[in-house]
Amino acid sequence: MTKYPQVDATLYMGGSKVGVNPKINNMQPGYSAAKHELIMISDSGIKMKNDTLLDMVNNMTEKYALVHQMPFTCDREGFAATFEKVFFGTVQSRIYLSADLLGINCHTGMSCLLRKSVIDELGGLRAFGCYLAEDFFIAKAIRDKGWKMRISNQPAMQNSGICDISSFQERLIRWAKLRVAMVPTTILLEPLSECMVLGALASWSAAILFNWDPLVFYLVHVLTWFLSDWILLTIVQNGSLSFHKFEFVVGWLLREISGPYLFLHALWNPAIRWRRRTYKLQWGGIAYELPSVKINLSTKRLLLS
Repeated sequence: MTKYPQVDATLYMGGSKVGVNPKINNMQPGYSAAKHELIMISDSGIKMKNDTLLDMVNNMTEKYALVHQMPFTCDREGFAATFEKVFFGTVQSRIYLSADLLGINCHTGMSCLLRKSVIDELGGLRAFGCYLAEDFFIAKAIRDKGWKMRISNQPAMQNSGICDISSFQERLIRWAKLRVAMVPTTILLEPLSECMVLGALASWSAAILFNWDPLVFYLVHVLTWFLSDWILLTIVQNGSLSFHKFEFVVGWLLREISGPYLFLHALWNPAIRWRRRTYKLQWGGIAYELPSVKINLSTKRLLLS
């Protein structure tokens, strides 16, 4: 703002309590003061290129009310960063692009451009404050109004300051809980998108129907899936990868083996822990916050004794 004083800009600190979603609460003051047609939502962990906003605006043609970026990650050092890039460049990209091709709502709100007039017709951002997955319901409402949405030419380059395996897996579990609550059919369909689970079922079917060797079929299935994921990752990266092929093998195997376990973990405990707060989801995605339990020192000593 100091560098460009001629630009009409205002910085808002804090938020307005309009719902259970902290992100909606934080954005509400800025949204209420917005004067122009296009609204850009960009999470603090997203690294923007100089021409990213221009690309998104160019994609916002007449019939579109939402342009979103496909989640991906920046190049960073360490195996945790490799694991994140493998996930977003393979399974996430595969599901995201396939859903977009089939016309299925796949929007993630970490980086997106919206038409303010359309959101105002829907009741403004505050209308989505009752959901934790506000991005899904914003996209659904926009499509229900007859508008279209599209993916930007550039992926969203996530660059969070926290990069470790446990934190990332907790994030994946939280996403799985949201998907199950919003789209209950996920409970049956999502496990079938896993390489290991689908391969086991396909091998069993091939053995019964064609009397093929199930082990050979399973190994060919896994190898084909692995090579396809490598090709997809290199396409999404659009350049040389920041890690060796051996690291990709290890990261890919860890992702594929841990995927079903994380999904079962999400089903076992539906409560969502987001930063310092805990939420419960009703069927349909409406969220409510669970009261925090405070234990004083005397009670803690009693429990310990």
